[in-house]
Parts: sequence; structure tokens; C-alpha cells
Amino acid sequence: MLSNYICALDLGSSKIACVAIEIRRKRMVNITVETFPSKGISDSAIVDAIGLTRSISDTLKKLKIKSGINIKSIYTNVSGKNIILRHSQAIIPLTEKGNKIITYHDIQRVNEQARILGSNLEEEIIQAIPSSYTIDSRGNILNPLGLYSHSLGVDLYLICAKLSFIQNFTRIANQAGYEIKDLFFSGMATKEVVFDKRYKDGITVFCDIGSDITELLIFQDGTLRNIEILSSGGNDLTDELAEGLKIPFDLAEDVKRSYASAGGNIKERQDREILIKKDNIYKPIEHRLVCELVTSETKLICQSIKEAIEKNVACSKINNFITTGGTVLLEGFLEMLENNLGVSVKLGRITHPDIISLIGKNPTLSGQKYLTYLTSLGIACLALKDQRSLPLLSTPLSEPDFVIKMINRIREVYQEYF
Repeated sequence: MLSNYICALDLGSSKIACVAIEIRRKRMVNITVETFPSKGISDSAIVDAIGLTRSISDTLKKLKIKSGINIKSIYTNVSGKNIILRHSQAIIPLTEKGNKIITYHDIQRVNEQARILGSNLEEEIIQAIPSSYTIDSRGNILNPLGLYSHSLGVDLYLICAKLSFIQNFTRIANQAGYEIKDLFFSGMATKEVVFDKRYKDGITVFCDIGSDITELLIFQDGTLRNIEILSSGGNDLTDELAEGLKIPFDLAEDVKRSYASAGGNIKERQDREILIKKDNIYKPIEHRLVCELVTSETKLICQSIKEAIEKNVACSKINNFITTGGTVLLEGFLEMLENNLGVSVKLGRITHPDIISLIGKNPTLSGQKYLTYLTSLGIACLALKDQRSLPLLSTPLSEPDFVIKMINRIREVYQEYF
């Protein structure tokens, strides 16, 4: 029985994707993945507690058998309409007179002050990300550690979740027999596994297109600047097909996966027909009509993405645009998004060195199958780093050991009184 592990679960409206990672000496040595259709959650809301409990239980039971790990606790995600975003600012004096060197302890204090000022009884803070610091009258400081100042301020970006959702989901997980160890925002988790040093300069937009929501994260020089959450996704294409072809949603999803494409030369499909089975009868439908319906809805999704981005930054100023999600595999989707935005669009790929080294051992992550598990892999990477207690900066701060803490504290006392 293995006890040193991380189990990460990505809860979505259409599927539950989870990974179990064996940890030895704080390193990943083996990855097992599993996915299962999710029931009981729709449009980021829990609509059937019993169905969701069963889905989680069935998924993790399969993962237990495949991995050989006796899973008891999980890390998971929060996304969609359960997310609340806000800025919180705080400033603290460092010394009564003169200046002093800013220490790790000072940064912790100002971050905590901003968290308290931005907290709400109906919400829980999932992640607190410093956008910038202020020392005296100078702003836009990314890392103030070691600088002299009389006061220290912070602009903290708070990613919060509705407390009612967390309480309901925690109860459901407990009923399934598992403890939730921590929660992460989906977009930041996925970004963790697809970003590398190439995206540290200029403006980078990360776009994750899910089944019912699209998350947009906007970074400048590696620092998070804003998040936009759109109520559109791959299911909009399926709904359009279901309504236009007068067929059930599940059948429309099969048609989308097998025959649909966005853009391209639709006239080439003018005389082609597709046979679908409805009510035990095979019914012919025009291939052209399928592509027209999908193309029309894809244009709307691309336009909504462009409008959301341009509320924050002009598309012409974007240096990198990375997108993930099963919908982007639809033929012609990436090309249409590129044409709409006027920038190069890249499919997000795994860049995390620990994950890359293990992909060869797991054929389930080969090809483009990895897209299913990106968020759960990102959750696992965040859990391993255990950064929840540390500020997430472009230049990360390292946790000082006990001796360094004592030296820094002695320096602070000396500066305060002398």
C-alpha cells in the first residue's frame, strides 16, 4: 500500500478527470489517470448531490484499482460561476522613523492584511496573487524583498469561491469517502503545467475552453493582470446542432465529434449526406448543414473571446496566445480563432519537466489525449509545490529556513531601535 501520493480531481460539467501520482523524495515517479462522465453538475452548479457523489466514487474507485494507491484525500478545483474575482489593497508601516530593509516577514504581513480587508463571510479565498507592491511612493514593484522603505503596500488579486458551493462539494466528497485537502482555481492550475519561460515576457493570454465556460487569464511579464470567465463553451456547438437538426443532445455530440468542422470550404460538402440513427431509424442529414451550424456558433464564441480580451488589452499587443480544451481539436476551430483575433494561436502543451519525464510511461497521455487531464495534472503540480502559504510572484520567494529566519528577525529588531 502506497501512502505518499497526490490525487488531483478535475470536476467538470461533462467529465471528471483525475490523476494519482506516486511521490518519492518529493519527486513524481509514476502517474495514473482516469476519466468518467460526471453527473449531478450543470453550468458549474450542483444539481444532483447523489449523482455527483456516485460519479466521484466510481471515478476514484477505478483510479484506486489502476494505481494500487489507497486514496483517502484529494486536491480539486473550483471554476466557472462559483468564482469571484477582486482586488484588495493594503499598506503597512515598517518603522516609526527612517527606513528599514523589507523582509520576508514584512511581505507576509502586508499580504495577510490585504487578504483580511478583501475577505467576505459568504466566500472563501482560493488563491491570493500579488499583482504588484508599493514601497513609499514607488509602485509596480514585483519583488520588494531586500529593498529599503518606510512603508510597504500590496495590490492583491483575490480568487474567491462561493462558500455554499465549497460546503456542498466538501460534504459530497466526504460522503463518497474522501477528504478534500485543498482547492485551486482551474485556470491557474492548467497554466501551471503548460507555461514555461517563453511566456515570461510581454502579454500572454491563456484561454481554456471547457464544455460550458471559457476561462481567459491575461498575464503581463509573467504576472497575472486579469481573469475573464465567459458563459460559453463546447456545449454551445452541440446545442446548436441539436436544435438545428432536431436531434437529442447526446446524438448531436456524436455528430459534432465525427463530422463537424468550422469554416473551410462548406460548398465541398454540398452533396454529402450523413446517416444518423434516431429512434431506431437511420435518418440522412446534410453534411453541409452540420458544418454551417457549427461554423456560425464558432464565430460567436470567437467573437466573445475577442471582446473579453479587448476589455483589458488590444489584441494587436498580445505576444502569446495559448489555448486548451477539447473544443480546440474541432477541425478549423484554431484557424477561425486566429483569424478573428489577428494573432497566432498555439495549442497548449505540457511543458512541466516532472510531467514530461513521465509521459513516456503512460500511453494514455500520448498524442492529444493529454488535453483531458491538463487541469488535474496542474492541480497535482500546485499541490506538490505547496505554494498556498507563499505569495505567487514573477520572482518567487523561497521559504527561509529557521536560522535565516532568526537572523532576519535580529536584523529587524536592530533596525527598529538603532
